Amino acid sequence: MKRLSLGHPAVDYDDNLTEIDEQICALVRQRKDVSHNKQTFPTEELVAKWSARYGLYEEYIKSLFMIMMDDEHFKPMVEPAGFIRHIQILQAIEQGDYLFSLNSMKQYSNASVIVINIDWEGPEDQHFDHEKMIHVKLSIGEDYDCRMINGSSNSDHAAYRFVVSPPLPDDLTGIELRFTKNWGVIHRNCR
Repeated sequence: MKRLSLGHPAVDYDDNLTEIDEQICALVRQRKDVSHNKQTFPTEELVAKWSARYGLYEEYIKSLFMIMMDDEHFKPMVEPAGFIRHIQILQAIEQGDYLFSLNSMKQYSNASVIVINIDWEGPEDQHFDHEKMIHVKLSIGEDYDCRMINGSSNSDHAAYRFVVSPPLPDDLTGIELRFTKNWGVIHRNCR
């Protein structure tokens, strides 16, 4: 699934801005280095102070820092290509009222695709409570890039698909798949 490109605005560029724009890029890089790439956001007081000092809207300043918090979102994503086979995983872990299961993995020449299923006892009236939505992130370690490509949920089930690159080995023995959800962390060592 391809991410939609932001495109490029059809406006003329003022070459007088080149040096300033390059300085902005250099400062963003410096900020990433100083923060050790940790997500951090200025306080309301700092935003108000900078808004008054530089004549910028507070919401505009907040939006700039919000975008800088999540630069991983803009990292190019590997598109799975060259399907090889399905690999059975058949692993599950129960945590509280939730059952997390990994049934299989699709192997491609350049990536793996993993689906996590989450099941729970939903309300009898089948009303979907958006407040209880589960957001899941997969991490495997420094060597793997894991990106959620899509997901869906209803009142008692959720499924999320992740692209992992480079491809995982067919035998997942000893590899820890760590799923972080919005209310804690679950992980599973594959055996």
